[in-house]
Amino acid sequence: MNSAASKPALVGIDWGTSSLRAFLIGAGGEVLDSIMSDEGIMHVPDRDFDAVFDRVVGSLPVGPGLPVLMSGMITSRNGWVETPYAQLPLGAERLAGSIVSHGTKTGAEVHFVTGAATEHKGGPDVMRGEETQIVGVAALGLTDGLFVMPGTHSKWVNLEGSGIANFSTYMTGEIFAALKDRTILGTLIEDGDYNGAGFEAGVAAGLEDSADLLHNLFHVRTLPLMEMIPKPAVADYLSGLLIGTEISAATQDVDTADHITIVGRSDLSDRYEIALRLGGFQNRHAPNDVVARGHFEIARYAGLIG
Repeated sequence: MNSAASKPALVGIDWGTSSLRAFLIGAGGEVLDSIMSDEGIMHVPDRDFDAVFDRVVGSLPVGPGLPVLMSGMITSRNGWVETPYAQLPLGAERLAGSIVSHGTKTGAEVHFVTGAATEHKGGPDVMRGEETQIVGVAALGLTDGLFVMPGTHSKWVNLEGSGIANFSTYMTGEIFAALKDRTILGTLIEDGDYNGAGFEAGVAAGLEDSADLLHNLFHVRTLPLMEMIPKPAVADYLSGLLIGTEISAATQDVDTADHITIVGRSDLSDRYEIALRLGGFQNRHAPNDVVARGHFEIARYAGLIG
């Protein structure tokens, strides 16, 4: 819980697949209070989003009539209200113009930030929720450059000025889980504490030879088989190999003198920081709760707050 003297101006909700975060946001964009719940969209019984919303907002010291703005997978096909994707380039002003409003069963009005989409050579790319985080990052002055958002589906975002110019998604986290749990590689993986040497060796392999991933993956089996790495290091070697490969692909046109900004605070973000450093890249972390600042900026452009 946070406290401040500022008057509440907005409720911002970042509602994802596995969890949600709700913020009480002050008139200057600061977070006055916040709560977190594991009731992500895939964990809502009978898809009763109204009930979860009422309970979550009811736990915040919210006065009547305070506007509510949501972002994330809550606007997906599996969420509360599916919204169309906005096309790039995209910033706070255009997202504000694409807001979708909805009335809850109890008569409250909520507003949804739509996701973003772009086209690549092989097909479209989409995001829901990350666009609001990037708006928050830009509002804090971290404009221009490359931003990485580690996760099950990591996003690499090119920001020009305060707008999203392009982005790409890498299914690194999901591939790690699938390989660990569903393939023969997992038979050699032992649970244990983080093995830094194993992770860094994997990163080095991924950075050096990212184009040969399908071959390099077999080394996750042969290295421990030939006792060239210990079994407790196998999971972290696999993690490093995938993250190193991702970074190599995502930074092909990036100068190592440029800063790469990591958006998110977690053990996974720490791994990306290590991997980027091994690749010779300068990196910095965006502040926590940038999504709340994104809610504030979009709401301001939309006229929901003064």
